[in-house]
Amino acid sequence: MAKLKKAYFCQNCGSQYPQWTGQCKNCDQWNTLVEEVVEKSQVPAFAAKTRQHIINIIEVETNEEPRIKTPSEELNRVLGGGIVLGSVSLIGGEPGIGKSTLLLQLALKMKKKILYVSGEESASQIKMRADRLTDVQNPGCYLFTETSVEKILHEAKKLAPDFIIIDSIQTLQSGQIESSPGSVSQIRECSNEIIHFAKETNTPVFLVGHITKDGQIAGPKVLEHMVDVVLNFDGDRNHLFRLLRASKNRFGSTAEIGIYEMIAQGLKEIKNPSEILITKKAGDLSGNSVAVTLEGNRPMLLEIQALVSTAVYGTPQRSSTGFDAKRLNMLLAVLEKRAGFQLGAKDVFLNITGGIKTDDPALDLAVVASILSSNEDMAISEHFCFAGEIGLSGEVRPVSQIEQRISEAEKLGYEKIFVSNLNKIPKRKFGITIEEVSKVEEIHERLF
Repeated sequence: MAKLKKAYFCQNCGSQYPQWTGQCKNCDQWNTLVEEVVEKSQVPAFAAKTRQHIINIIEVETNEEPRIKTPSEELNRVLGGGIVLGSVSLIGGEPGIGKSTLLLQLALKMKKKILYVSGEESASQIKMRADRLTDVQNPGCYLFTETSVEKILHEAKKLAPDFIIIDSIQTLQSGQIESSPGSVSQIRECSNEIIHFAKETNTPVFLVGHITKDGQIAGPKVLEHMVDVVLNFDGDRNHLFRLLRASKNRFGSTAEIGIYEMIAQGLKEIKNPSEILITKKAGDLSGNSVAVTLEGNRPMLLEIQALVSTAVYGTPQRSSTGFDAKRLNMLLAVLEKRAGFQLGAKDVFLNITGGIKTDDPALDLAVVASILSSNEDMAISEHFCFAGEIGLSGEVRPVSQIEQRISEAEKLGYEKIFVSNLNKIPKRKFGITIEEVSKVEEIHERLF
């Protein structure tokens, strides 16, 4: 019989304490320590199954990781080309954002043997959703509604699937730990067993993870360190668009994003987001501009809307949706100090259409153009677009991969793009006029 001991775990960050204290010293949260019974391992953690020896890095042979191509090109892009055999991926997001829908669509469309484990829904509920998502269903997709990790791995060993989906890791429990499902020790133990199974059998596994009110994946932070890939599925539920980003990827870049649209039949891939995110306006409207942004290696055009009006209540309001509010305040200060625009007594509202959130500094120039357009109540031509970063001294700074941005604007039929004069523009001919600017004041002169 293994010796049992009790410990206190912080439900926010996963820190372990021998006795209860009111506040966690690691994350400074109050009343988050919960008593859990943990089992002391009889085998030392350092006891390796195979004997290893020291090797020089020059002697190590490298092999290309074999990957499974999925039917979703957007998912392949984010993962770096496909799913690596034996990898464990964790996908997190708000409730109702589409995590289960994305993975169920994947299970139904892949022509492989797939085990879909659900601890949250019954088999009939999953079948109803599957019927709604697609008419063509994968005959090799098997459902298993179970929360015991030992039973799941036992059945997986018998079935020998090509791919496993577990929805969700917070619902699983291990018989080795006497704690409730979702607790720090349960999540850690269940994840550890699943990762060992994936590596030993070379079976890729997808785990769905719940998030906390702060937007972090629930459970111990060590969970994100244990898995190979961490994906964040986010978006505004009031809008149709969903963004899939990799915050960690051991087999590829973390710069790529995948864009989906939520429709009645599930998630639809967006091949060319620029055409969808730019609205076709009936007439010229002030306060609108188009920014050429870059997500990973994918250029994308976003519409920026600004509204500048006289402050009715003493203190002017500053509000932004999809854009960093602190950066908006900085740009307004630059316009007032360097360019002489009196915006201190005016309300400023900024919005990126489509519910998209981005932190690309190349949006600065389009944001400034929108604010100036609304302030002057003069429309910017719908054939103009912008790509440039604004510095504190009012200069327009260069942005990365300018050639890709120009090519994307040209492809979508824009006539003129405003960029920094410090950008190294390629010599080749473009079918779009490149307007080079150096200061914020020049933007106002050339537009109005």
